[in-house]
Amino acid sequence: MRYETVMDLHTHTIASGHAYNTLREMAKAAADRGLEILGITEHAPMMPGTCYNYYFHNLKTVPRELYGIRLLLGAELNILNPQGEVDLKEEELRGIDIGIASLHLPCMKPGSREENTSAYLNVMKNPYVNIIGHPDDGRYEVDYEALVQGAKEYGKILEVNNHSLVPTSFRQNARENDVKMLKFCMKYQVPVVMDSDAHFDTHTAEFDAARGLLEELDFPEELVVNRSVNALRGYINALK
Repeated sequence: MRYETVMDLHTHTIASGHAYNTLREMAKAAADRGLEILGITEHAPMMPGTCYNYYFHNLKTVPRELYGIRLLLGAELNILNPQGEVDLKEEELRGIDIGIASLHLPCMKPGSREENTSAYLNVMKNPYVNIIGHPDDGRYEVDYEALVQGAKEYGKILEVNNHSLVPTSFRQNARENDVKMLKFCMKYQVPVVMDSDAHFDTHTAEFDAARGLLEELDFPEELVVNRSVNALRGYINALK
């Protein structure tokens, strides 16, 4: 099978408020699926029902290895405006291992194509952001060539979110938008990561839809960071 993966960097636990398993249950599921790294990225505080800032302050108390796998504990940050502001302060951001920045309707209403694109490009300037999460939601119109060029300039990874591509997803035109993004990634040699966005343990390391799209486009395996820890190392300070 092409696009073998040793990691899933975007998952959630009960701390996010609308996920249904504990950290230990998610880690055990990742270990059972043969992963080497699991990213647990709880929704940051502006998402309704999620954890408070104190959660991110206290991540230092959690071991970074469980069931033989490495844990990267962080946040799915909410982009709040076209200026790229996010909903954790630097004192909290310094304590996370991994930062995914995403657009969510409760936190930033869709703007114009220029405003949405600016939100992504500006958040890329944040040194605590490693990955741009599910930039495929058609409710936010985006200039995908500018998005990919920005990721190259600022050294960020773009996400191919498996959950966006399943029939039950509420994100609009995700497949069409991912195709646009991936073609520009090939043109500009920009890396991507397949993530499950799992909110339940059985969805951990579920990549069939994302993998199928990459295979359809004959996307270069060397641009998929899931393949090895070394491929990810240059993008995540906690691994350096």
